[in-house]
Amino acid sequence: MTSVAGVLEKKVSPFSSAGQPRNPFAPRLICETLLEQGLLNREQVRDILSREKVLLKRLQRMRAEANGRGEVNFIDVLVPLNLRRADDRFAHLDEDAVYRALARDWNVPFRKIDPLKLDLNVVTSTIPRNFAMKHQVLPIEVEDQCLTVATPNPFNSEIFEDIRRVTRLKVRVVVSPKGDILKLIDEFFGFKRSIAAAENQFAGPSVDLGNLEQYVRLRSMDELPSTDQHVVKAVNHLFLYAFEQRASDIHIEPKRETSLVRLRIDGVLHTVYTLPKNVHSAIVSRIKNLSRLDMAEKRRPQDGRIKTDKDGVEVEIRVSTVPVAFGEKVVMRIMDPDILFQDLQNLGFTDYDLERYNRFVKLPHGILLVCGPTGSGKSTTLYSTLRQLSSPEINITTVEDPIEMIHEDFNQIAVQPAVDVTFSTILRNILRQDPDVIMIGELRDLETAENAVQAALTGHLVLSTLHTNDAPSSIIRLLDLGVPYFLIQASLIGIMGQRLVRRICRNCAETFEMDSAELREKGISLETEGPVSLCRGKGCQKCRGTGYKGRTAIFEVLPYTEAIKRLTTADADLEKIRRQAAQEGLVTLRQNAIKKLLAGETTYQEVLRVTWEEL
Repeated sequence: MTSVAGVLEKKVSPFSSAGQPRNPFAPRLICETLLEQGLLNREQVRDILSREKVLLKRLQRMRAEANGRGEVNFIDVLVPLNLRRADDRFAHLDEDAVYRALARDWNVPFRKIDPLKLDLNVVTSTIPRNFAMKHQVLPIEVEDQCLTVATPNPFNSEIFEDIRRVTRLKVRVVVSPKGDILKLIDEFFGFKRSIAAAENQFAGPSVDLGNLEQYVRLRSMDELPSTDQHVVKAVNHLFLYAFEQRASDIHIEPKRETSLVRLRIDGVLHTVYTLPKNVHSAIVSRIKNLSRLDMAEKRRPQDGRIKTDKDGVEVEIRVSTVPVAFGEKVVMRIMDPDILFQDLQNLGFTDYDLERYNRFVKLPHGILLVCGPTGSGKSTTLYSTLRQLSSPEINITTVEDPIEMIHEDFNQIAVQPAVDVTFSTILRNILRQDPDVIMIGELRDLETAENAVQAALTGHLVLSTLHTNDAPSSIIRLLDLGVPYFLIQASLIGIMGQRLVRRICRNCAETFEMDSAELREKGISLETEGPVSLCRGKGCQKCRGTGYKGRTAIFEVLPYTEAIKRLTTADADLEKIRRQAAQEGLVTLRQNAIKKLLAGETTYQEVLRVTWEEL
């Protein structure tokens, strides 16, 4: 038997003298590869090999419990040891790192699979599920008559020859972590099976042109019930998949012959599934059932909510249905408490703007407005602010349409026009509830704005939102709503505009130089001349090749000073207000975005996408 010292001194070949592969997952081979590539040190390898018998017994038990899920190898007992990596003391040796190192040693390409880029039909229609699971192979793409197959064991030449014969395609093998492959086989084949079973139950000639055109059916057919087990499984899969991919929204869009499922991740939509059209209504009905909407009503928009669980934390999903040309479109916004309730200093404020904003929220009364378009992070800012203000001595009451995230420290009221509970009517009742802080979802009309002003004038701190492009234009918007200028002067304390920019992926970030003159041509003016050092993401598996992962906010914080009050008249001039704000130190959205650009947090493309410069 080879000694522990021997394996550290001499590389053990994965091939026998006859050229046939040995067990590629032999403990000594794996340890030597990890040692050679710097993932483990000599002491760690000695420790692993000294426990080889114990680990192999554990491996035998795991093999007995595998239950048809393919080969169990030494990596399955090595990774749970949670070893510190020798090349990064803050990281642990995980499955990705081990298979990446082995692929390099085997001279086989490594592929970290991005589920969003997989074609459901390629994955599920090329080989049977049982075959895929038993041999741990996953078809991931077809290009130029070549099928790429991911596997943790690239030495299964007979299996790849079988796939080649069945598919009549060339087979290209890449190495992927076993855990990823098994998980994707479960998810994709499970979802496909649910959809196929649902489609079969609703099989037969049918035409559904939705709301665009009327089609007369000569023979009626019962629709697939929303409680059907296949539909239930498919919808559950959609939710779990969206959580795993960090999606903020799920879109289910009916087309003439299909139904698209898209996920919004970091502000960008990705198409993930194309479903048969005849299961669309069943999936929509299931979602309506979960969100307590009227399943029979398909002509009017409806709003509802679903509360579910994500990794032990309650998550709320806001559901909106609306009739479109080919049926009902559903958009589900995932309200993650980890995102909605954050410390203000983690949102993206500069120290200067955070100090200004904190000064507003500490005032005893007045109106504080947060402005920006839909999806600019206003709800996160307001909820995070309310959580910071929350204490046993403070009564916080909110009026929302709908309530985005329920929090037990707030008294939250949902707008219900059917019973005359609107922003404007409920504000009169709120004042009898002895609130200290009032949050109004949006100032939409004159009546709501006037009631908000009255609440601020009677000693309450009022937080609300406006849909305007920047902070100064909110003053003009209030005047347009019909609020008298003297009431604005008496109640407004500050305005904050905000946007979201995508962060550069830390895993694949690289620096490069760009001349400031070139940036100026693109519309970004810097105070310096000559080359500037910037960052960008090259694109990797962790960011799905986009170069971005996560988002951060940019702000402009405008105190409502005496000078700006004097400019607030019945015929106020927006440009004069902007010039005065700039003189008083307003840092605009564009200027704060450029600061994040120079700090290496985002790219110039994002700066240009979400901000503008006044001409």
